[in-house]
Amino acid sequence: MVILVKIVVEVHFMTTILQEFKIYLSHVGYSENIQYMMPMAVGEFLAHQQITDISYVEQQKVKSFYEWLQIRPLKKRPGALSDMMIYHYTYALKTFFTWLEVTGQADYNPISGMRFKKVVRNTRQPLTTGQIGKLFTAATTLKETAMLHIFYSCGLRKSEGEALNIHDIHFREQLLYVREGKGAKRRVVPMTKKVTADLENYYLNDRCSGKVKNVKDQDAFILNRSGTRMSGLSYWQLLKKLLHKAGITEEVGLHHLRHSIATHLLQSGMSMEYVRDFLGHIHLESTQVYARPDAEQLKLL
Repeated sequence: MVILVKIVVEVHFMTTILQEFKIYLSHVGYSENIQYMMPMAVGEFLAHQQITDISYVEQQKVKSFYEWLQIRPLKKRPGALSDMMIYHYTYALKTFFTWLEVTGQADYNPISGMRFKKVVRNTRQPLTTGQIGKLFTAATTLKETAMLHIFYSCGLRKSEGEALNIHDIHFREQLLYVREGKGAKRRVVPMTKKVTADLENYYLNDRCSGKVKNVKDQDAFILNRSGTRMSGLSYWQLLKKLLHKAGITEEVGLHHLRHSIATHLLQSGMSMEYVRDFLGHIHLESTQVYARPDAEQLKLL
């Protein structure tokens, strides 16, 4: 009976602390996906290491869990966790322990000062300015042009483009607002007169005449043919058609457009700090990966 009571108390403790953590994530502006993922990762850590007192967690507990993640099997298919997924676990733990420390629920942050294996990032190659020009030339509809501006000219991530609403774009001020970027970071993206005019042209002559299928999609800036908010897959399919029309055979995704504008801005002489803010990066190191000379610049060296 005593053992059963102890188990019930421990389960209640985990449920309560994880719910409070989720509420915190919501308050600071993290997306719904992150609000689900982070508590789940932390809950797995607490359960695996049998932790019932979060006021003091030994650093060895974190190290043991991290070592276990390297061999942890996947639940739905054969294989192990990817390096990126392991990174998400450690990021969740960092956020969790920082929250405990700031709120006074813990006097010691066991993950502070710990070093983890760096994730090997995709060596994505940017498109050239010539290829970007071909894409805009191949864009024969207002929606195609608007899509290119959102992901290239404004440098939005896929999730940011999906979430873009009508009220996020201020045509008069030539500003685009990203309400919820990566890591709950918000930013304002300045637009040129050309970009503003093209987006406004799409809005007035295409978006406003389109019928919205669902009430939940009535604020979406771009709609697909069925009258619902454009998804990442819909955007990718539209881009794929443009690539074919432009005669570009390389494997290109939406993030290539964001990568390309970052590279082109840096190559044009724009400061690293400005490009960092434009992209919504927290650290300059994230922006520096785009600082590569193009072939024409290399000829001058």
